[in-house]
Amino acid sequence: MSTIDLQSRFYQDVNETCPLSEYPRPQMQRDSYLNLNGIWKCQITKDEKEPSNYNLDILVPFAIPTLLSKVNHVLQVDEFLHYKKEFMVEEEFIKDITILHFGAVDQSCDVYVNDKFVGSHLGGYLPFSFDISDHIIVGSNTIKLRVRDLSNTSFYSYGKQSLKRGGMWYTPTSGIWQTVWLESVNKGYLKQLKITPNIDDSTVNFKLTCDDKFNECKISIYNYSHNLIIEETFNNNDITINLTNFILWKPEDPYLYYVKIEIDDIDIVNTYFAMRKFSIGNSQHGPCFMLNNQPYFIHGLLDQGYISDGGYTFPTDEAMKFDIIEMKKLGFNTLRKHIKIEPLRWYYHCDTLGMIVFQDLVNGGKYDFNFMTLLPTIGFKKFKDNKYKKFGREKLEARTNFINEMHETVNLLYNSPSVASYTIFNEGWGQFDALTIEAEIKKLDPTRVIDHASGWFDQGGGDICSLHVYFRKIKIKKDKRPIMVTEFGGYSYKVPGHVYNINKEYGYKKFKTLDCFANAFIKLYEKQIIPNIEKGLCGCIYTQVSDVEDETNGILTYDRKVNKLENYQFEEISEKLKL
Repeated sequence: MSTIDLQSRFYQDVNETCPLSEYPRPQMQRDSYLNLNGIWKCQITKDEKEPSNYNLDILVPFAIPTLLSKVNHVLQVDEFLHYKKEFMVEEEFIKDITILHFGAVDQSCDVYVNDKFVGSHLGGYLPFSFDISDHIIVGSNTIKLRVRDLSNTSFYSYGKQSLKRGGMWYTPTSGIWQTVWLESVNKGYLKQLKITPNIDDSTVNFKLTCDDKFNECKISIYNYSHNLIIEETFNNNDITINLTNFILWKPEDPYLYYVKIEIDDIDIVNTYFAMRKFSIGNSQHGPCFMLNNQPYFIHGLLDQGYISDGGYTFPTDEAMKFDIIEMKKLGFNTLRKHIKIEPLRWYYHCDTLGMIVFQDLVNGGKYDFNFMTLLPTIGFKKFKDNKYKKFGREKLEARTNFINEMHETVNLLYNSPSVASYTIFNEGWGQFDALTIEAEIKKLDPTRVIDHASGWFDQGGGDICSLHVYFRKIKIKKDKRPIMVTEFGGYSYKVPGHVYNINKEYGYKKFKTLDCFANAFIKLYEKQIIPNIEKGLCGCIYTQVSDVEDETNGILTYDRKVNKLENYQFEEISEKLKL
């Protein structure tokens, strides 16, 4: 067997009684909270009928193919995964409405509470919830799920997952992979919250959507030290507050304001915001990305969000922060979250630690290697994306599904200060009507920068000219848009004892020693990135944060035990990446 079970540096830190017990939605936090992570029962069957016995233990929220799940089974398309969890609810927990939350379940599921069907969900990357008020009881309760995962055999979003893993395609994530939890609220509770800072007119706007009309809403704003600075009362749900002498958020000083929202005597929600602005402008070298109305060089990394023992799921909250902290130490200011939606706590950590996020939407559709990878690599990159069949998007249902998930993603991340940009399509995977979708996102959220076609199949839109360069020297040609190299590098070095696949190595340039790897890495920036800044380059995204399965082109190993650049003073290069 060429692959091995690779424990991460956090493997021994996992609390099996309740892993990832931290509150999962920091952007909208209540006191009411019951975490259901831990040991569940499960069973795999060949049909959808509920099994008579649940014979396997599974550690939720780790997907069933992972080492940490304790099952370590790749779910096939003709299999069903059944979950069962018994839990206790105290009388004082239950209010008017009890809501069951799932951070994410890949790919489709049916949910039952106390043997009553409460709902279904399709899509493996976004949170969903059910009102279970009519089914929950004081005392012992049971949740059951039936899960099916078609992975990359369907047109649904699947990211980098493949049933035939290898190279740049990874083991599927099947089943529950984010926190499962309960909250109970009163009628009239705050259902949705939209926070929009405006540094140009010194205001912050709050749009509240409540379950019912309210009489009074009190908003208290606290500074970074949690000292009260503003307290005002309102009777409307569209509220603008003046904020004078504010402090700007930036990666070098991620200043946050904390907020308490009180709706009558019905609901109390804690949240936060940052005074910051992302836009497009000009530097002395041409069009560029702007942070807080100032030119800002995007010095970033591609971040797949995989770890050796948890797959899509970080083993602990500290593990979730680890990559962000390690990359900041090296001087990076941006992570391009590649074709994955993270748990909301990950974005919270980017907000608090100071890391800009370029967020990819998750692709679906059919992948054609010749059309989407081979031809563009040798120079054939100009195709109109209304050729739905060529791009694997001939089904209307597939296109509609992508647009619906785009809406959900943009709404989900609206209140995350660190999210600066959305990448709609990457290298043509499932691409269609990029200009139309760009316009739709701009209506939903005009505060973010858009990369409509990352790498190739550029339709002439978007806020940036987004290039991928792996097999040739980086050359910058003038464009009316800011120019970024949003993927490059991919240099590979296998660290002995820290690889997933002993026999295979995937990367774009391979090195035999750590010194050779690190020196080539630094030279790449010295010879191809820094000289191109004066020619108009305003950002770059290196591939990548960590090794992933066969890919050994990360700065960190897959198990996060080795930082390949730790002793090579790359921070000195980072200091030179300025506009």
